[in-house]
Amino acid sequence: MSGLVGAVLVVGGGIAGIQASLDLAESGFRVYLLEKLPSIGGVMTQLDKTFPTNDCAMCILAPKLVEAGRHPNIEVITYADLVSVDGAAGDFKVAIRKRARRIDPEKCTGCGVCAETCIVEAIDEYSWTGGRASTSGSHRPCPSSTPSTGIGASDVGSAPRSARPARWFTTRWTLTWSWMSAR
Repeated sequence: MSGLVGAVLVVGGGIAGIQASLDLAESGFRVYLLEKLPSIGGVMTQLDKTFPTNDCAMCILAPKLVEAGRHPNIEVITYADLVSVDGAAGDFKVAIRKRARRIDPEKCTGCGVCAETCIVEAIDEYSWTGGRASTSGSHRPCPSSTPSTGIGASDVGSAPRSARPARWFTTRWTLTWSWMSAR
């Protein structure tokens, strides 16, 4: 596979998206892993065991989370949405809208001190009843989340949507798939 040029956008940071990103990155491609939630891992981060082998879900997922987060050819883009895709095979341009975390990822160490001091009432996204619960206004989606940067109070529903600041920005990524060919 000599002469590989360009980059690949993988949409969805679940177990399949992570594995696809790792495989492409090991093949020499620059990979952008796009996830709409604050961290990658998907539903598998919520599971205890997997079917049919009854293996520990985090025992399977955790090494992949670490590898994807540290791989030099993978850029993880979380808390973002794909807005548009333009171009043709071999020359795609995408627009990505990234939501504000209200926590500076450059300064956050993932220590959790802010989560202990900021308690708010918010919608509990993992509750079976879907009700409101007291939670930290600054939290990580799960203890092993990648990236380890939390999200701030406005992101967990502590304020009505109309009162939240609209801090969206659009980033343009230019991605090329020169290895693709029409067949």
